[in-house]
Amino acid sequence: QVQLVESGGGLVQAGGSLRLSCAASGSIFSFNVMAWYRRAPGKQRELVASITSGVGITNYADSVKARFTISRDNTKNTVFLQMNSLKPEDTAVYYCNLRQGVPVNAYWGQGTQVTVSS
Repeated sequence: QVQLVESGGGLVQAGGSLRLSCAASGSIFSFNVMAWYRRAPGKQRELVASITSGVGITNYADSVKARFTISRDNTKNTVFLQMNSLKPEDTAVYYCNLRQGVPVNAYWGQGTQVTVSS
């Protein structure tokens, strides 16, 4: 099993920044993909950004490109999401995710609230 512990959410003014962190522990394979998802009020959960282990190949949702940066520290099994130029539309519960194995298993953090006020 894998456990994910998130931190860094909070309330910020539009245009501000936050950095989310997610530390993974447990039976973590050498190759895995960590990601941030979010669920805004009245909307389905969507992928925000993902990053592979090793080289660190990243993908971003179009809505956050050029504003958010995902990174990871493989020695600590921790993933980060640097969120800049935040907009009210970014308000959501943000969830950390890890996928690994064949067949793939997915693990989720508890979620952290990000609220952007105008």
